Amino acid sequence: MHVVEAIEKAKGSPLFTFEILPPEKGMDIQSIYDTIDPLIEFDPKFIEVTYHREEVEFREHADGRIERKVLRKRPGTVGISAAIKFKYGIEVIPHIICGGFNVEETENGLIDLHFLGINNLLAIRGDNLPGEKFFRATRGGHQYVSQLISQIRELNNGIYQDEELKNTAPTNFAVGVAGYPEKHVESPNIQADIKYLKEKVDAGADYIVTQMFFDNSMYFDFVDRCRKAGITAPIIPGLKPISTKNQLLTLPRTFNISIPEILQIEIEKCEDNKEARQVGVEWAIMQSKELISKGAPVMHYFTMGKSDNIWKIAKAVF
Repeated sequence: MHVVEAIEKAKGSPLFTFEILPPEKGMDIQSIYDTIDPLIEFDPKFIEVTYHREEVEFREHADGRIERKVLRKRPGTVGISAAIKFKYGIEVIPHIICGGFNVEETENGLIDLHFLGINNLLAIRGDNLPGEKFFRATRGGHQYVSQLISQIRELNNGIYQDEELKNTAPTNFAVGVAGYPEKHVESPNIQADIKYLKEKVDAGADYIVTQMFFDNSMYFDFVDRCRKAGITAPIIPGLKPISTKNQLLTLPRTFNISIPEILQIEIEKCEDNKEARQVGVEWAIMQSKELISKGAPVMHYFTMGKSDNIWKIAKAVF
């Protein structure tokens, strides 16, 4: 079932969904199941699986040589998505990114997902390579998410890269994109960011999942701006409970977000991370209940590999 279809079928009842990270290379998939298993009781409609592009490391050898290595530290998104779908019978939403792929490689990945019966995607640009100030498309790849969405839509119409193919089978992908209530770090202002988002929707995006935020007024303002710009797609709020004291510093720096002063003060009062994790749970419960009361169609949570805090939130909300 496509995401928008599930939202419509729910007839106003909020859906529970969450995002997981593939384990680091060398780890067992059991860590994924350990994250998912406690959350099954809340009937998740979709599980999102992130995709992480290659990284660059410089390793010094004993003889003094410096070796540049290109590594993919969290592979397995497609395999994990298939394993979840067939183990739990839950629809999955793998991320598909622009960075690191040309259009042929993207098409082949989409074909694999289609054959696995995976029909929901989240299309994102992906991060810059380490050391690069600006995103640079792979040769023959997509610079913009709207281009990636257009390729997916062409496949849905049976249009492949090889124009000589005959009697081609169409795919059936629904596509989500990311939205930024506090604007993307590279956008000059929120108005420009909404304009770029509309370009993605006009290219064929079906729904929007937001970046994490800690002030619900930013989400409500974002939705209002989107509606005034003519964006009618469902806008799903993404929430991540704070889980350590250090995240007061790392989350704003990493994700270009702000943390409300009252939450900052409560976290700073905590004597350890256990207390901070509980404050994070309580804040996310408050956020969730208000968002649901004002009509948010889905509560989407970023697990970051652990689900004990998400379980506490879901127990209080659903």
